[in-house]
Amino acid sequence: MDRWHYLIVLGACVLVTLPLEIFGKGVYRQPRRLVTALLPVLVVFLIWDTLAVAGGVWWYNPIYITGIVAPGDLPIEEILFFVVIPLCGLLTYNAVDAILNLVRGRARRAEKVDR
Repeated sequence: MDRWHYLIVLGACVLVTLPLEIFGKGVYRQPRRLVTALLPVLVVFLIWDTLAVAGGVWWYNPIYITGIVAPGDLPIEEILFFVVIPLCGLLTYNAVDAILNLVRGRARRAEKVDR
């Protein structure tokens, strides 16, 4: 079971933030924008991780990973981390922005009615 912890945590992050898609324009509903936001993060941090692992700066405990390794000796869980965590951040940001815009819009309409 230990080797699935990393993937379980990533899955839980996606499940917890998935309902946030209903707010605003959504994140999954704008695939081009999503890829544009995720791609720079992926490129920078995958290069960083690959160099760090190759240089012996850090490693991944085999107890907590599945053993599926991508080029650069990066576990699949680490690659998914750089997709899932920014995605969850985007979902959260999008939902907060949509809710704040809704609240501001209602406040503006209420001001107009009061005048």
